[in-house]
Amino acid sequence: MKVLTCEICDSTNLIKEDGVFICQSCSTKYSVEEAKKMIIDGTIEVTGTVKIDTSSELTNLYEVARRAKDSHNNENALRYYDMILVKDPSSWEANFYVVFFRGMSCKISEIQNAAISVSNCIPSTFHLVKNRIVDSEEQTNVVTELYAQILLISEMLYNAAKSHYNKIDIQIRNNYTQQYVNNVSASAGIIYNFGNCLTETFEDTFGTLASDAWKRGIKMHNGYINLLQDKEFNKNIILQYSEKIKVYDSSYQTPTIDISSEGCYIATSIYGSYDCPEVWALRRFRDNTLARNWHGRLFVKTYYRISPILVRKFGETKWFKSIGRKQLDKFVVKLFESGVEKTQYQDRKVQY
Repeated sequence: MKVLTCEICDSTNLIKEDGVFICQSCSTKYSVEEAKKMIIDGTIEVTGTVKIDTSSELTNLYEVARRAKDSHNNENALRYYDMILVKDPSSWEANFYVVFFRGMSCKISEIQNAAISVSNCIPSTFHLVKNRIVDSEEQTNVVTELYAQILLISEMLYNAAKSHYNKIDIQIRNNYTQQYVNNVSASAGIIYNFGNCLTETFEDTFGTLASDAWKRGIKMHNGYINLLQDKEFNKNIILQYSEKIKVYDSSYQTPTIDISSEGCYIATSIYGSYDCPEVWALRRFRDNTLARNWHGRLFVKTYYRISPILVRKFGETKWFKSIGRKQLDKFVVKLFESGVEKTQYQDRKVQY
């Protein structure tokens, strides 16, 4: 005799309660008749056309998948949504959440690919939502849910990449800058693409939501633009999204986009990042101290003229990094001791 096994999760821990068998693992219920059929020893020969009703099984799968999702059990949620996808390939929910939960479980080295996968699944998900959900209120609820999840995963991947990069030893951080740029740009691409696909699929129905997505994408983009090779090209991308936002939010003000590369050339070269505690402190000192008097502004102006040349010629040499690091470390320590903060900093626009 076969052991009674749950068809949903393969558990053998089923208990009879109130005339039905209940799986203690996923809570799927089976009638006595269904249980008897499941434990028949051997196979049953069936002739003719048989229509199998899987609606009850799908209902149970959705229930356990959503329960796992709401309890942040990524592994089980992925497992159950994967099972739903096999039985119902046109499910927007399964199509999206299979990719979503794989992305949520990715490693640092997998961030770029995970972000690209999530971004790529957005158009097909919207297509399914538009074609399978007729009720406008339900459609709005689904799109709102998708936006919350897209925002969650894009920011999680972005912050994970940034946190990992900033923890890398400063002396070798330059070796990982391109990987960092790839990761954060792919993460920002998720939220950009969400807004794009939203307006392409539903036109202006969710314009406000799309503009909010673009605002968040710009904020991310602006956070790493100084590490990009073609800064002017990326600035134009931000400006284009700003114009799209203004279609739905006329009060929107385009944020400052600093691509002048006049941002602590030598310090950035030595510490390997424009965004790290040491450079944040130096930028604060530049804007809040040196910029307040004429000789400080003269020093900064001269620095901007000379330092790019020095970095281009000697930035990758060991002696330049060694000597520069020792001097900057001493100065940065004094800044910390004098109360200059080392938290994240947005440059002020100062005329030098």
